[in-house]
Parts: sequence; structure tokens; C-alpha cells
Amino acid sequence: MWDPEKYLAFDDHRSRAFFDLLNRVAAEQPRRVVDLGCGPGHLTLALAQRWPGAVIEASDSSPDMVAAARDRGVDATLGAVEEWHPAPDTDVVICNAVLQWVPTHTTLLSRWVDRMPSGAWLAFQVPGNFDAPSHRTIRELASRDRWRAELASSGILEPRAVLDPDGYARLLTRCQVDAWETTYLQRLEGEDPVLEWLTGTALRPVRDVLDDTEWQEFTAQLAPLLRAEYPRHTDGTTWLSFRRVFVVGRKTG
Repeated sequence: MWDPEKYLAFDDHRSRAFFDLLNRVAAEQPRRVVDLGCGPGHLTLALAQRWPGAVIEASDSSPDMVAAARDRGVDATLGAVEEWHPAPDTDVVICNAVLQWVPTHTTLLSRWVDRMPSGAWLAFQVPGNFDAPSHRTIRELASRDRWRAELASSGILEPRAVLDPDGYARLLTRCQVDAWETTYLQRLEGEDPVLEWLTGTALRPVRDVLDDTEWQEFTAQLAPLLRAEYPRHTDGTTWLSFRRVFVVGRKTG
């Protein structure tokens, strides 16, 4: 259950990684550009602006996100990334902050490359912050007796199958690969801004399995733990360190 408004609350911060990824894709006149996990569609519009002659294909697994994208004029469809297959004319695939939710995504990446035409571009970025204080704090709270059984089905206690840049470079053997990592220092404001940030992404599985009363109880317990890990500065700002892993590959044969 994705909330487009909550996700867009930190749009400037979240969009930066998308454009840093897109800037390394050097496709000139692609026939089809695919945005897998398009979310509310605001970044899909940037793909159409950059490549106005291309067919823009967009999809997301969330009905709410698809509806929000369509409201922006994006012809988005509902579909799971695990079920997607590239069309023969797919020259660019962008997958922005999606694959961390898919345990089998390394298998998907190899399958996509196999089916994409020679010279096609595959670009994706995933969070690499699952050992950050924010995520460790969530797991520690979720593992307590009060929550362990309630959240067993959420997957929040399971490790995320995200590789380092080197791992993805070794995986994409049929591509010329550009892989790197960046740690962004995000400047956040407001009351409990780290909790608000996480509510739009990392805490989504928790929200999905808790009812409203349980959710209020869980976040009430989590908020002071996060404030201790990310103290508010005297000027009212909070700084969040966020590591991301980027991969751009061009199929060579």
C-alpha cells in the first residue's frame, strides 16, 4: 500500500538519485524507454522530455501509484516488476529504487539483459543503507516480543538482497558496466523528519500489516528511538546519511 503524497513529501531528495542515474545513460534515439516502478509518474515525464521520439512504457505494482501517474498524463499500467519482459525494441530500461523489494532481482537482471537488443541500456539504483541506524532501529523494534509475531509476514526482519557495485558489475557480464555508490547527506526539517521519510518507503511493509491503532503504537515507540539516532540540531535541521548503489550497463552483444 503506497501513499503517493507521502512518497512525494521528500521529492527533491528522492529525485536527485534518479537524475544522477539518468545522466549516465548516453542513449541518443531509443525506440522504447521503460520506467519500471514508475511511482506517481513525475519522473517518467522527464524520460519523455529527454527522448520525445521514444515510446514511453511505464508500470508500477501499486494501484494508487498507477492512478497518480495517470493523473499526470502518464500511460502507466499495473504490473509487478517480476512479471515484466522487455519488448524487442526496448532500448532503455530505468528502474529507480525498486529492485531492493525483489529478493530475486539478480535473476531478473540477467534475464532482462538476455532479452534486450544489442546496444540497449539498463540503469537502476537501489538503497544501500540497510545497515544504517534508521533501518537497524526499525529491525530492533520489530524484533521485540510485542511486534515479532505481528510483523513476521511483513519481511521487515529479512535481509535485503542488495549487492555492492562490484557485485552488480560482475553479474552483468554481457554489458559494459558503470557502477558506483554515493552517500547523500539529506537535510531534513520538521518534527520527526526521519520517521516521516521512512514512512514513505522503508516502513511501508510495516504499515501494510498493522491496523491503524497498531501503527500509531509502533510509530510512537519508534519516534524517540530515531530521534536519539538522528538528533535535531540547534537550527532545527536533522541530517540523514543515505547510501545508494548505482548501475548503468550497455549490452555489448
